Amino acid sequence: MHIPDGFINAPVSAAGAVVAVGGLAVAVRKASADLDEKAVPLAGLTSAYVFAMQMLNFPVATGTSGHLIGGCLAAVLVGPWLACIVMAVVLGVQALVFADGGLSALGLNIIVMGFVPALAGAAIVRGLESVLPRRPSSVVTASAIAAWATVVIASIVFTGYFALGGEADLPIGDVAVAMIGVHSLIGIGEAAITALTVSAVLASRPDLVWAARGIPTKVVAHGLV
Repeated sequence: MHIPDGFINAPVSAAGAVVAVGGLAVAVRKASADLDEKAVPLAGLTSAYVFAMQMLNFPVATGTSGHLIGGCLAAVLVGPWLACIVMAVVLGVQALVFADGGLSALGLNIIVMGFVPALAGAAIVRGLESVLPRRPSSVVTASAIAAWATVVIASIVFTGYFALGGEADLPIGDVAVAMIGVHSLIGIGEAAITALTVSAVLASRPDLVWAARGIPTKVVAHGLV
């Protein structure tokens, strides 16, 4: 979903940069209120993990592959505001060092792959946790559902970008069908990776998982109860 240079016109890209900078300022202020000795190193580990996993592609259909976005996963682990910062760092390094996503579109990428999945993912997880049994397995279930949903939501936001400033001469309906359809499949991979990662962390250090705060956790020999 990385947007390259020139795919979205300059005015929309510039507006995205302004929104991204403003959003990061808010995220830094909000995240600083919750920082402790555990949050900072976990944020670094989460950044490295998401960065590495985004480099791995998995097949989703004939001739089509996808990779982890990671914004929802980051939010589950470190909270939505710190996740926004984590994703901005990951996307910034990818654009600057690996040319993965254009520099002119960096703001748009931070919004669609960082802010949207992190904030929407955290909201969906908390909403699901309010109706699911209060146990660690519910955190895994909620995280997987939210991960899938945020990929689809991000594809809808991308379609909105294209409707506002897409440079390619393509019907917006075709773009929407292609983006949402493919990312509905990619979201399955996102959900699986998110569930496996959250489950692994919960099994060893449930105290490090933001989405598990307030939920009784107990590590047992054969898994989580």
